[in-house]
Amino acid sequence: MISQPPDRIIRLNTVLDRTGLSRATLYRKVQAGTFPKQVRIATRCMGWRESAINDWMRNPMFWTVEDADKRQNTSSL
Repeated sequence: MISQPPDRIIRLNTVLDRTGLSRATLYRKVQAGTFPKQVRIATRCMGWRESAINDWMRNPMFWTVEDADKRQNTSSL
């Protein structure tokens, strides 16, 4: 059995560095549903799943939250 490495949570500055987006553009894309949603790490601390960012980077022009949810649901079956 092949075990997958744990999915890391990455913070805002790392996401901005990897994607090349500005902070305002990133949050605008999150609101529009064209960028992965954040996950809560602690009360005042948010981050993104590294796998979600990598998925977005494979196809940034056409990525949507709905498509990502569909892919996640079919892969867990």
